[in-house]
Amino acid sequence: MHNYLLAVLFALLSALTIAWGTVVRHRIAEAAPVGGNAAILSAMKRPLWWAGMSTAIIAYFLQVVALGFGPLLVVQPILVMSLMFTLPLSARYDGRRITFSEMTWATVLTAAVTVLVLLGRPLPGITHPPLERWFIPVGVGFLVLFAMDRYASRQIRREKALILGIVTGAIFGFVAVFSKAVADIFILHGFLGLLSNWELYALIIAATLGTIVQQSSFNAGALRNSLPAMKSAEPVVAFSLGYLVLGEKFSATDLEWLWMFLALIAMIFATVMLSRRGV
Repeated sequence: MHNYLLAVLFALLSALTIAWGTVVRHRIAEAAPVGGNAAILSAMKRPLWWAGMSTAIIAYFLQVVALGFGPLLVVQPILVMSLMFTLPLSARYDGRRITFSEMTWATVLTAAVTVLVLLGRPLPGITHPPLERWFIPVGVGFLVLFAMDRYASRQIRREKALILGIVTGAIFGFVAVFSKAVADIFILHGFLGLLSNWELYALIIAATLGTIVQQSSFNAGALRNSLPAMKSAEPVVAFSLGYLVLGEKFSATDLEWLWMFLALIAMIFATVMLSRRGV
């Protein structure tokens, strides 16, 4: 069942929900003590943290619904715009106005996402990929991310926050792909069919792990060190997995590929600039 308009609508709702939850957890992270498990446990003692987590769950649900209506290559770029929605919420919490620079980069981000979706004309992929298509991407991804996490534990705060931000973004790239698989399985086989497929449990594990690493990255150092890496790594990993595992492809032709490549670079660069200014 493909309806790109509904996919865009639910993706926008998910992005808005992510924005509010991000602002809440940022504020909690700033007040939490530094130091791995102590920081996470301290944050979990605050009711507002649980409100932020509930928001994240709602955002995941809206994302899965969006993926039920359209391919990952449509939904994922729109989810990146959650950073743009974070700006007015963050500014309101801080009691300040949005700057001209923030508005400029927000416009660049919006234009880049629009180019990717309109020129790319993404095509649906495999509804239920065979298990062997998952082996290499998931196995290599796990080993690389585990090694990066171990390496980050031996670094000073700034470098640790940066590396954990990359790991977090990559994990949520996997979450996006698992979410698409879960949405397609649910549409084809219903809730009971979903319970008998491993993708649902992989999604739960990946989302939980991503949330834990994300909280650690927030507490490892300044948010400007972790958030740009987080928001840049997620779409790159999601796009790559969408192509390798789900078989989704863009149907762009000739010079459209050049414009899409430039739009992808602009999207990543604008995301980094907004991350440094919006939190």
